[in-house]
Amino acid sequence: MKKLNNLFRRRTAAPACSGNIPSTLAKSTTASYPAKTTLEQQIVDQVEHCYQQAERHLNKPFPRPVVGFNQRGKIAGSARLQLNELRFNRTLLKDNPEHFLTDVVPHEVSHLLVHQLYGRVKPHGYEWQQMMRQVYGLHPQTRHQMDVSKVQGKTFNYRCHCQQHKLTIRRHNKALKGMTYMCRSCGSALVADS
Repeated sequence: MKKLNNLFRRRTAAPACSGNIPSTLAKSTTASYPAKTTLEQQIVDQVEHCYQQAERHLNKPFPRPVVGFNQRGKIAGSARLQLNELRFNRTLLKDNPEHFLTDVVPHEVSHLLVHQLYGRVKPHGYEWQQMMRQVYGLHPQTRHQMDVSKVQGKTFNYRCHCQQHKLTIRRHNKALKGMTYMCRSCGSALVADS
């Protein structure tokens, strides 16, 4: 524990990893799939900025990840730890560019940094929370509040004794194969609407 606290001891007040990327930032050394838009290039540049900030704060170099924009579904971004890869949701990025620059990028970068420092730990555990607070000056949040209506897949209507439920196609297919889902409110089994 003492070693962990020493690693995160503040040397100087680190600015939050924000969308304001310094103009002195050289061309990104982060590997990536070819960026197709200016916005995607801003994300790649922000990843590099977050890495530089972590290296200054922790006084340690880190290998740069591959950055892609092929994350699907309602997830804003993901970190593939063993592959050292970041994926961002292109659709959510277009609708929420500032949130991606200020919150999503440092969130995902923190996952990779923690993995490289500590190996296998809880995804949003103490080490990740400390990285978010100490290095990026951000409150560690595990879920985003973005509108996901554009990326939400088809849903199916189910009913219990107290209300209507919407199941994703994955859960609907499992229900068709015999899986039973229960309502958290009334405890009765969900049944497909006719």
